[in-house]
Amino acid sequence: MPQNEWQRRIARAEELGAQHSFAAEILRFYVAIARFQEEFYGELGRSPDRPSVGGGGVESESEPFARPLLPELTGRFRRLLSVVEENGPDPLREAARELRDGGEDSHFQLLTAFWNGNETGALPPGPHDFFARAFLQPYAAGIRSRSSMRWSGPTPYRCPFCKRKPGLGVLRPLGDGGQRSLVCSFCLAEWEFRRIVCPGCGEENHAKLPVYTAEELKHVRVEGCDSCRSYIKTVDLTKSGLAEPIVDEMASIPLDLWAQKQGYTKLQCNLMQL
Repeated sequence: MPQNEWQRRIARAEELGAQHSFAAEILRFYVAIARFQEEFYGELGRSPDRPSVGGGGVESESEPFARPLLPELTGRFRRLLSVVEENGPDPLREAARELRDGGEDSHFQLLTAFWNGNETGALPPGPHDFFARAFLQPYAAGIRSRSSMRWSGPTPYRCPFCKRKPGLGVLRPLGDGGQRSLVCSFCLAEWEFRRIVCPGCGEENHAKLPVYTAEELKHVRVEGCDSCRSYIKTVDLTKSGLAEPIVDEMASIPLDLWAQKQGYTKLQCNLMQL
């Protein structure tokens, strides 16, 4: 039976977790979160109030992520809290218990703050950002997949759908080389992006765009920028066609440690706050 995108990520996370001890704990937790996301995504697709772009007029069709968040969604938020309490690291377990005590009104305020913060990043990296991103990601992916929105003009530095920062890059086979794309850190959209340019500041000087790889995962690389001192990791599918970019980026923890020691700051933390 063909796997859906969530199942592919779960299978890849289990595979990499068994191979690399340095990533085993974080990938085990990710598998639990991805299983929740898969179930939630399926429920949204079957429900009468599924995340479509209809019913909101012209504005919602052209900018589906401008629609207000549906309050009914918060009824499922406690399920995510339970998953984290059962599987998460201690700091997130404690944060889950505190959120559970807050009630649905506070849950909706948290989710709305994240949903409305597409341009400013309303929630700083940390537990609240994790819970909101993990919960709303299937909802955002559903809206994006059903959207008829198209874009033209210059290649966007932010997601053309939800306007969030990219979380990683991908090199896909194209002719004798690779075509570079960026993947949204939230709705998981993928869009083409120029090969030699910093997605943080637009630097184009090759000499200021160092690349670093590690022995553990040779198909994942750090792409740094000496102008803005940011970095993004790119998964090279020309070297490993079995990779699942979102998971392989998450698993390559040694690359993040190296980049941070060199004084680079990640353009956007991934779902696991790495």
